[in-house]
Amino acid sequence: MTTTTPAPHLPFGATTTAAEVVDGVDLAGRRAVVTGGASGIGVETARALASAGAQVVLAVRDTAAGARTAAGIAASTGGPPVEVRPLDLADRASVAAFVAAWEGPLHVLVANAGVMASPLRRTPQGWEGQLATNHLGHFALATGLHPALAAAGGARVVAVSSAAHLRAGVDLDDPHFERRPYDPWVAYGQSKSANVLFAVEAARRWADDGVVANALMPGAIRTGLQRHVDEEEIARLRAASGGAAAQWKTVEQGAATSVLLAASPLVEGVTGRYFEDCQPAGPHRPGTRTGVAAHASDPGTARRVWDWSLRSVA
Repeated sequence: MTTTTPAPHLPFGATTTAAEVVDGVDLAGRRAVVTGGASGIGVETARALASAGAQVVLAVRDTAAGARTAAGIAASTGGPPVEVRPLDLADRASVAAFVAAWEGPLHVLVANAGVMASPLRRTPQGWEGQLATNHLGHFALATGLHPALAAAGGARVVAVSSAAHLRAGVDLDDPHFERRPYDPWVAYGQSKSANVLFAVEAARRWADDGVVANALMPGAIRTGLQRHVDEEEIARLRAASGGAAAQWKTVEQGAATSVLLAASPLVEGVTGRYFEDCQPAGPHRPGTRTGVAAHASDPGTARRVWDWSLRSVA
């Protein structure tokens, strides 16, 4: 994966909170969009950015929940009012409407929303639901907003991936499980690999526009993301992870790496990387649940997935 500057060792770790990452950071005058900002780590990501003075837009399916979240963030931070706009990433028309309504520069886009290990669902286009929401919807959003990102000068795109990307690469021969048996975890892993590959290729394509793009693993956090996963499966996954990876993070800790990449001057210019626990990750080592997989960081694969995605959302 490429970076315009060497990725630094940072004074943060697995227990760092989002508030600690933005302590002393001034985002006044910057505009940020957080998808899925009404629940889970999205709320704390938005709260941290707002606390630093950013003008935050929550892009959410449930605008009533978004309005409650926005009011709570504004009350707790004393920052600028938080805006709520409707966005359903699995609905092409909804994404197009969001893009069409955007005016002016955009300094930060946090692609945070997602679904995990859900039963097989298809969009009206026949797309598998996890790939549609986690990757293709965000891809259409980011590419649609590219002019606004380029206009900002030094914009940042943050793709929330997962260690689940280690499970599966992107199968461009059958990405929507039309011929192979559907496995919810393979589908989730595929979508999370696509998130990392997006960052790799966006970093290359958008470098001349001053736009940086990075992906991250937020950690294990109990949120509504696990609504399709029963307790027995969660326990099995934690046991398989072992060690520190099996420890739950709070939502404040889970949002920290997203906020680092969205706001911290300490990663200025770093692009095309995968982070975990507020640090740049190295290559995945067999037998671990850390690092970035070769199938998710290969530049050639990233170009092919980008081209396929572009054709899909056209």
